[in-house]
Amino acid sequence: MKRKICVVTGTRAEYGLLYTLMKEIEKDQDLQLQVIATGMHLSPEFGLTYQEIERDGFIIDSKVEILLSSDTPIGISKSIGLGVIGFAEAFGQLQPDLLILLGDRYEILAAAQAALIAKIPIAHIAGGDRTEGVFDESIRHSITKMSHLHFVTNEGSLKIVRQLGENPNHMYNVGSPGIDRIMSLRRLSRTELEKSLQFTFLKKNLLITFHPVTLDYQASGKQFSELLEALHNLGPEVGLIFTKPNADPEGREIICLLEDFVARHPNAIGYTSLGQLLYFSLIAQVDAVVGNSSSAIYEVPSFKKPTVNIGDRQKGRLLASSVISSAPEKAEIEKAIRAAFIKDCSNTVNPYGGGNSSIRIHQIIKSIRDYKALLKKHFYFL
Repeated sequence: MKRKICVVTGTRAEYGLLYTLMKEIEKDQDLQLQVIATGMHLSPEFGLTYQEIERDGFIIDSKVEILLSSDTPIGISKSIGLGVIGFAEAFGQLQPDLLILLGDRYEILAAAQAALIAKIPIAHIAGGDRTEGVFDESIRHSITKMSHLHFVTNEGSLKIVRQLGENPNHMYNVGSPGIDRIMSLRRLSRTELEKSLQFTFLKKNLLITFHPVTLDYQASGKQFSELLEALHNLGPEVGLIFTKPNADPEGREIICLLEDFVARHPNAIGYTSLGQLLYFSLIAQVDAVVGNSSSAIYEVPSFKKPTVNIGDRQKGRLLASSVISSAPEKAEIEKAIRAAFIKDCSNTVNPYGGGNSSIRIHQIIKSIRDYKALLKKHFYFL
């Protein structure tokens, strides 16, 4: 009988990281892939990106609706509650043998809570990473404590998971699976991109993604306004390509500011969701990636392109030599972007691996014969 491996995805970025692993599991004759879509994937406001999953040939076995029309702390907390209820029902229906979760978002926390009570073993990807500017760090560590297999992205994260008391025999440093897709995807040319995006590249071009900073003393809208002023100061000869933020507290304020800026700047354009092909093709063509997304830390170094990392959202992460960090102040951001325009990244080595993470995760998962034996955990002292 095939063992059922269930993958949960709630955002476009997370799905991009999971894509290659999902393909590996899908083609394995001894395993049955189950897919649960939730969160932003099911929201018209964020592009109904579950359709991208289906276009890639995957069957979505369950859709768990949790996203409310609110980005307040109360609204997010209610979404988590709805998620626990929805995942409990989905797991009761699908009866997976192993659940694969990635990262640190609140949708994934809800899935982990429901799986813990249902006695479903959890394999967690990207535990141990540090992001001191957002509550995602606490969520990530919480998921680690509810998980049984740990696939971390670097040696530093391995040490943190070990310090959390997890079993060293169930910890694996595999790198970031997001890099796998970069290596296998045939990217669009500059001409094909311009046609698809209906955007003409200028002399210099930036790809910008700015997410809310949920723990900062300074409001996310204020920080994003500082970024927009810096971008304005670069002048109309710089093309500005925005992707909209995640569904987090203050996210809608950022979207309103973004849309107003784009309406007033002919050199700027914004997209709700680009999808993997357009997103990776864009990275290859722009002069730098700007903002505070994890993708700019994990994946952009593989393109040997500079990243301007703003503020504390990614504080604590392992950074490649191609990353320029900046305070969330317009003068500092503008200075960092101008430095990125002349930065040589040709010798950049991505510290998150070389593109074989999904194969390694698949092999390890398949080699474990009894997932239920993982359920009873012991605290391992340093």
